[in-house]
Amino acid sequence: MGMLVWIGAIVSLLGVVGLAWCVVYVMRLRRQDLEDAVMRARMQKAVLVNFAALAVSTLGLMMVIMGIVLR
Repeated sequence: MGMLVWIGAIVSLLGVVGLAWCVVYVMRLRRQDLEDAVMRARMQKAVLVNFAALAVSTLGLMMVIMGIVLR
């Protein structure tokens, strides 16, 4: 079960990297002076990636917890 903890930590870390990408992406978008419609369309992409990254991070943390509990 030790491997489950490490795999879960890696998966969780991938989720955190996805969240960091969202932050950087949105900061770059805000610096640009885009029209409202274009900004909304690009922000929708960031929202989808954000939710996916949160889900991946949550799954990774659940794997870590299961690995600890089953140990």
